[in-house]
Formats: sequence, C-alpha cells, structure tokens
Amino acid sequence: MALVCEVSFDREKLKSEIRSTYARVALEPTGDFHFHRGPGYAASHLRYDSDELAELPDFVTAPFAGVGNPLRVDVLPAGATVIDLGSGGGMDCLLAGRRVGSQGRVIGFDMTDAMLDTARAGAKAVALPQVCFEKADIGRLPIDDASVDVAISNGVINLSPEKGQVFGELYRVIRPGGRVQFADIVIEDQLPETALNDIELWVG
Repeated sequence: MALVCEVSFDREKLKSEIRSTYARVALEPTGDFHFHRGPGYAASHLRYDSDELAELPDFVTAPFAGVGNPLRVDVLPAGATVIDLGSGGGMDCLLAGRRVGSQGRVIGFDMTDAMLDTARAGAKAVALPQVCFEKADIGRLPIDDASVDVAISNGVINLSPEKGQVFGELYRVIRPGGRVQFADIVIEDQLPETALNDIELWVG
C-alpha cells in the first residue's frame, strides 16, 4: 500500500465525492451501491456477533460498510481511550463503547455530516455517554499527542491519497504501549495511471 499516491485530480474534489457517496449510504443504506452493507453482511462475512448487532439500532447497523472486524484483533481494555478513523454510522464505536465501559472513552472521527448525525443518534439511543463523534479529516486529528490507547479503523484509510499523513497522525496520538487495530483493502500490484486517477474507483 503506497503511502503517497501521485494523483492528477483535485484531492478536495475526491473528499467531496466521498462525502456525497457516504451521505447517501447513511440516508439510503439499502440503495444501489457496489459495496456490501448492513448487519447481515457484518455477521456472515466479517464475524461480528449477530446478537450484539441486534442490540444496536437498525439505523446504525444498516449503513455499516466496513471490510473487516477490527474489534476481533485484540480485547479493548476497560477504561481505555479509543478512537475510530472514519467512524461512519458509529457501529464499531458503539460496540467499542460497551467494551471500554463507563470509565473509558470512544471518539469517532468522520467527515460526513449525515454519518455523524446517524452515529450521534445511535449513541443517544443506546445510552453510551462515553461515546462521542467529531467531524474531522483523518489526516488531521483534533486530539492531543500520546492521548490514545487504541485506534481502530474499518475500510477507510484506503480512501485517503495521503496515507503517510494518516499513519503519521496515528503515531502522534497513540500513547507508548498503545496500538492500532484496523481492517482495510490492500493491493499488491501497481495500478495503472488511469485507475489511480479515476475518482469513482477511489470513492468506494
């Protein structure tokens, strides 16, 4: 996975297209998209616990569009501070919030307003005040240095053409002894220039 992708298109346009696509996912999760979504997919393909998912609001689990299950990598300690890069509708954050407990803290960062609205409504619905959501670019995290125990992410880092900056931010905010648990899409071969500069391929 290249840390710097040389692309010819406007990177702000890419972010705008990503926001537009995932706003539609938040508002119309059963719509016509070319990637999998929802709790059934999460349980059958990614080994999420279907009983745990059933305890969350449908409006939170329906727009889930992750590519793996970062919560299976290791146990989240009680009382930990956890961040989620690209938290979407908040499903992973709510599950994480139950694991860290009332003395812990979970912060989801996303740049799509509709997803943030969904996630915040979900946290309120399941009464998890230790879970909050903030609007942010994952390459510029509004959080202090060395303040995070665990960072998670699910299918989002691949959307950034500035992966080095994203990993630099992770290095900055993780405490000594902390860790990153993420699931993402990785390619091994060099993509042709036409593919690298195709915004539609980047978006999802």
